[in-house]
Amino acid sequence: MTLTGKQPTTGAAQRLEPLVEQLLGGALPVRVRMWDGSETGAADGPLVHVRSRRALRRLLWSPGELGLAEAYITGDVEVEGDLSQGLRAMRQAVRERGLRPPRPGIGDRLRATGTALRLGAVGPRPPVPAARAGLHGVLHSKSRDRAAISHHYDLSNTFYALLLDETMAYSCGYWTSDAPGYGSADAQRDKLELICRKLDLRPGARLLDIGCGWGSLSLYAAQRHGVRVTAVTLAREQAAHVREQVAERNLGDLVEVRCCDYRDIDRAPGHEGGYDAVSTVEMGEHVGDAEYPAFTATLHAMVRPRGRVLVQQMSRGRDAPGGGAFIESYIAPDMHMRPLGETVALLEGAGLEVRDVEGLREHYVRTVDAWRRTLELNQPEFVDLVGEETVRVWRLYLAGSALAFEERRMGVDQILSVRPEATGAAGMPATRYGWHADHAAVLSARDGAKSGATG
Repeated sequence: MTLTGKQPTTGAAQRLEPLVEQLLGGALPVRVRMWDGSETGAADGPLVHVRSRRALRRLLWSPGELGLAEAYITGDVEVEGDLSQGLRAMRQAVRERGLRPPRPGIGDRLRATGTALRLGAVGPRPPVPAARAGLHGVLHSKSRDRAAISHHYDLSNTFYALLLDETMAYSCGYWTSDAPGYGSADAQRDKLELICRKLDLRPGARLLDIGCGWGSLSLYAAQRHGVRVTAVTLAREQAAHVREQVAERNLGDLVEVRCCDYRDIDRAPGHEGGYDAVSTVEMGEHVGDAEYPAFTATLHAMVRPRGRVLVQQMSRGRDAPGGGAFIESYIAPDMHMRPLGETVALLEGAGLEVRDVEGLREHYVRTVDAWRRTLELNQPEFVDLVGEETVRVWRLYLAGSALAFEERRMGVDQILSVRPEATGAAGMPATRYGWHADHAAVLSARDGAKSGATG
């Protein structure tokens, strides 16, 4: 259903409609309102408000996803109502109508420029939003990787403390219950407990936590299981937070924090055979494609024979692009996601034996939605902390990410592997029953304690 009736025939919307539909490959799946009040498109679709001519300039200079994203970030374009619902409705309409944008040719570009010129939208390139990453140097050199990590994770500990729950876990949770009162912090603790059990962590064991974030797993493993942890992060803000928590919780004898590149990690001091276990939770996406074989070789080298390695990592669908221009420019520059099977092959190519893969895709939809709700509920505080443009970056990032996991364009998996001995002995249990049954007992005891406290 398209708009008819009293709409002006000479407004900006009507002038742009034929060009947009040609470039889109079909009728507009959304309702568009231009800066002059004219409207076009699907009357029952989400309302996209193009607030200024500058939005068209952005698209002329940066056609596609990045130009649209930057128009939204700067407020030149607004999606009325709930952004997540708006994005979902747009993608559903595109799927149902089978829209396949043709590759624009020189003639298409000239017509677009002519239309923009008549609308007064031609001009110099608009300023790039300040939130965009500006990296320099050789791809995945140590200095560039440090800058890429700092761009995202050093935004400020205060920002992440407001966005995340008290665990400060910035990764996919493990949602084991739909009971009232069960929330993000519970799902994160359940994830941490599951990782500890998959790695068979016991008092005195040595764990290397590569890409430890704000220390959720390192602190949990030390405090709950008595594990001796080397926590490694490249982000200065994260390292400072973990050290503060180690001191506050009196874990100095169990947790050592290193702010360094994974390529600079030494073997466990005084422990010639390596660590008993290695974890890396959603850090491998930052390693890079060409560097990933060396990364998996590091995982193999750091763990002792019969020691276990757990990689929790995002993946992309076989035909999906992965991050995309917006994510790579504003959220995680230089990131690389590959299909799950390729990661498994790389781990096995390094000499590790993959023993279990658990898909958590749907869990990430719930995790990201929890972060998004927190952002929306506390928007004024976030704006005070980081500014309006950065908040709009995160609103778009979280809404788009949840939708990508929902639609299976992105996934996330826990991949458990072991370093076998030369004889092939791995010391693994015959079934998965051990860690899942024990984990269920822990959850039951915890839920019982909650019930007793509130009953």
